[in-house]
Amino acid sequence: MTRKRIGFFTRLLDEVSAQERYRLATEQIQHAERLGFDSAWIAQHHFHEKEGGLPAPLVFLAHVAAHTRTIRLGTGIITLAMENALRVAEDAAVLDLLSHERLEVGLGSGGTKTSFLPFGLTIDQRASVFADQLHTLLSAWRGDTLAHPDNHLYPPAPTLAQRVWIATFSVEGAARAGAAGHGLMLSRTQPRPPGQPDLPLEAIQNPMIDAYLAALPAGIAPRILASRTAFVAVSNDYARRLAEPGLRRQAEQFQAAGHVITGHTLESHARQLDAHFGDAPSVLASLRADSTLQRVTDITFQVHSIDPPHADILRSIELIADHIAPELRALEQA
Repeated sequence: MTRKRIGFFTRLLDEVSAQERYRLATEQIQHAERLGFDSAWIAQHHFHEKEGGLPAPLVFLAHVAAHTRTIRLGTGIITLAMENALRVAEDAAVLDLLSHERLEVGLGSGGTKTSFLPFGLTIDQRASVFADQLHTLLSAWRGDTLAHPDNHLYPPAPTLAQRVWIATFSVEGAARAGAAGHGLMLSRTQPRPPGQPDLPLEAIQNPMIDAYLAALPAGIAPRILASRTAFVAVSNDYARRLAEPGLRRQAEQFQAAGHVITGHTLESHARQLDAHFGDAPSVLASLRADSTLQRVTDITFQVHSIDPPHADILRSIELIADHIAPELRALEQA
């Protein structure tokens, strides 16, 4: 049985200045490393600080690499459609050397409609641009000639292409990731199909895993990462008190974006936004009910959309390390 890897994920959303967000996120990742987490993941967002506080993930991870020793460092995700693929290839190659090959490269096409405009794109172009950029990125890492016989990536990074993860919301996207031999990244939550606001997340994501595994070439080991919102506190009452404002705010944002959220209670918001919170036994029981987690190789935990204070994030990391991670690592992969 393969041991599941446990990660910590942050969108850098602490209610402080940008500089302080980066300091606190670094401290949270260091804390996760000390407590035995296998990986740390950060998101990229352009322009909209309430969606995510980091436009330059590889720059930030270079800083984190200098302040950590063993924890693997992942992007969840780089919005590749808005990037220059060759510059991503170069920056990632340098970062991988500086971190002693600890980099994991999660990629996606991006989802905030207005963010594409300053890059000369529209959201309707994202799929085709992402495909082109991904081709260029992988070509550079393979050491292919780049437009002229004299041009090859330096420093070379021949193994980075084996550490690519693709984020997707669709069965078709999961199948493409599998066929290419990449890792599959599953979101902490995603919009429900029309008319099914209470459909369990596992009912959406298990078919994605099926498609990924069916398309994966023979001899390629599956890499499936599931991100989950999990906030663990010393008591259920305290966790509920911190969870209520964050989940209410997220529900309002989902509704403003045109998604259906039914009900106005903490329980209905938690169910439809897929948030696990409470004391350690409650969170563990909630996570165990998610059949997706039995099938993945990696589970990474974030506190968004609850977004509690920094001290509570550190305490949640501790409680996950002590009470949640050992149980989930032992889950047999289905």
